[in-house]
Amino acid sequence: MTRSVWLSDASVRRKGDQPPQDGRVTWEIRTSDGPDPAGGRTIRTVAFPERRLPPGGGPKEYRAARKQGTRAFTLWADPHRTQVFAHVVTKSAAKGGPATHEVLGAAGEPLALIVREPAMKGGRIRTRWTVQQAGAQPVVGLKGRPFWWAVWWLISPIQLVIMVGSIVAASGDVARMPRRTKWRAGDRVVLDWHSGVGDSFELDVETDGWDERVTASLLALLDSHDSWLGNAWDTVDR
Repeated sequence: MTRSVWLSDASVRRKGDQPPQDGRVTWEIRTSDGPDPAGGRTIRTVAFPERRLPPGGGPKEYRAARKQGTRAFTLWADPHRTQVFAHVVTKSAAKGGPATHEVLGAAGEPLALIVREPAMKGGRIRTRWTVQQAGAQPVVGLKGRPFWWAVWWLISPIQLVIMVGSIVAASGDVARMPRRTKWRAGDRVVLDWHSGVGDSFELDVETDGWDERVTASLLALLDSHDSWLGNAWDTVDR
């Protein structure tokens, strides 16, 4: 049975809501295990992701390290940070180059390696994500489909004009780069990162055997590369 995982900001769930004042983590990684009796989706919160600021640093220093490809997250089991669900740490990274991230359990045990290799580097046309869960074979996903990348590059001059207008006038709607990513084991799709509800993307876990800590961490990493305009979830000031 397919399980869907996505990121939700609990502080803006309803229009006009104010962020909670008790310091809780408001980002939620949510999952749906299938339909409920009423015909909707059975939804539960898996983890509460929070970026981990560098020692002695703040958001500014985190964003500086982030530009070099570094990511550091704690996924909490509860919004008040009393129990760790998983950690994401960066083993190696270089600006514009590959980055290797490790997923660790609450006790520091290794769960998976996730490698992101950016597009247009080393002969790659598309960004490549490799996920190797402990004790399993690695699976590889390539960002976007070749056809939609061709369409994107054809309209990119128009998009550049719209992007400049959006930045200057705080308006306009820039088409996103192709982002759908499928990971396969042989001919079978095992993970599928695709458009979900509204503007969000969600990760479909198509096969059994995936540790929820790994898929939640992969989702947090994917969403941290969500936007080239700089509004990914781990760049906000709060």
